[in-house]
Amino acid sequence: MAGVAVLGFLLAMEIAARRYGLPGPLTNQAREVVFAPKSGFLLYAGMALMMTVLTWRQRAVAVAAAVGIDVVIAAGRWALGIQVSDGHPFGNGALWVILGTAVVAVTRRTGGERVLLLKGVGLGLLLVTGRKTGDTWLLLTSKTRPTVLDQYVATADHALGDPSWLVGRIVTAAGPVGFNLLDIVYGQLAVAAVVVALYQLRHVAAERRFPRHHLVRTFLVIGLLGPAIYMIFPVVGPVFAYGTGVEHWASVSLWPEAPVGGHGHDVGHWEVADLWPRTMPPVDPPHPMPFDAFTPRNCMPSLHTAWAVAIFIHSRSGPRVLRFAGAFWLVATLTATLGFGYHYGVDLIAGVVFTLTVEATLRSFDRGWDRRGLRFAAYGATVFTALLVSYRWLPSEMARYPWVSAPLLLLALASAVYGYVRTQQQTVQDPPLRSRQPLQPEARR
Repeated sequence: MAGVAVLGFLLAMEIAARRYGLPGPLTNQAREVVFAPKSGFLLYAGMALMMTVLTWRQRAVAVAAAVGIDVVIAAGRWALGIQVSDGHPFGNGALWVILGTAVVAVTRRTGGERVLLLKGVGLGLLLVTGRKTGDTWLLLTSKTRPTVLDQYVATADHALGDPSWLVGRIVTAAGPVGFNLLDIVYGQLAVAAVVVALYQLRHVAAERRFPRHHLVRTFLVIGLLGPAIYMIFPVVGPVFAYGTGVEHWASVSLWPEAPVGGHGHDVGHWEVADLWPRTMPPVDPPHPMPFDAFTPRNCMPSLHTAWAVAIFIHSRSGPRVLRFAGAFWLVATLTATLGFGYHYGVDLIAGVVFTLTVEATLRSFDRGWDRRGLRFAAYGATVFTALLVSYRWLPSEMARYPWVSAPLLLLALASAVYGYVRTQQQTVQDPPLRSRQPLQPEARR
């Protein structure tokens, strides 16, 4: 049933994209069977997730096959003189292995083994297809939302002291080394998530079942719901609405997937003024402003923050090195989102509350919709809605009285964090509600 729902959603996204003359997620994913993939790292990460259901011998065969296929395809491109200008020269092999595993599961396996293999394939494909779906969502936001609400968010951000402007100056002063370090962290968030997910799924092959809850589920739900909020609250970000970039450090980027959008990005006459990050934006009465038809309206809430918080939460159950990595990735992601001018400070607050609400809801579902989890999910949704309403309808008041509005914003954030932690601490010792059902007579004997 879940697979049918996912397929229906992907088909809907494909049709919506075609209405604007754009390829949808299914088309983009199918192209990567042959053409250079947008992210080879992501395809190999998806294959790694799929391999959690395989034995060590099968994993070795899968890796060897993926690398061998990539070598053959790369050699064929070289022999034909095909230059890879947009994308990675590797990754096709990983996708071939994922699809080949699905064929083996259907044609050569039966029963529980077939189901487990197909679940592994679905997990890997959901990760890579989720990326394509997100890209399609972003294109649709730029096509369907001709006006943006950046002036409202920038005005509300005055209550926090315009953190994007402050951190943007720090990143500029740090030079290319600091920029490229943050660039790597920002661009490889999905790979970091896979590392945590692989730790959580390390026993799947031995136990022949998936754990009740893991990071990939949270990632996918965040990626599904977040872009829908972009449609309600379209915002492009400081670097697009108020500036032209961080001193063009992207021209010396050391990472092949450096996100260049915004770093030296020319938005022409659409920007309010060239203010970010050198000059604080003025506190004027905000109003919706028209913007171009290709810049994604992907700021509210900050999904990079949301995903980094999810990584941090799920890394807490791992060893010390994983906990340290999760904390580092969270701090570095928050710094990058602000320092690159992709988000305002209030975006980050909304992103944190959004993640905690999603995570609590998923955990509550796994426990049979327990009352504590549902209460916090309702509270988190209320706080998140109140934040969006205040950003839209009270930004001038927030900027006028920062000593009142800033503590209230931080208090709302702190209450959500405290409520989530308290809820999880109260329920972690309780057995799942589904296991509390009275035993059948046969079981009692």
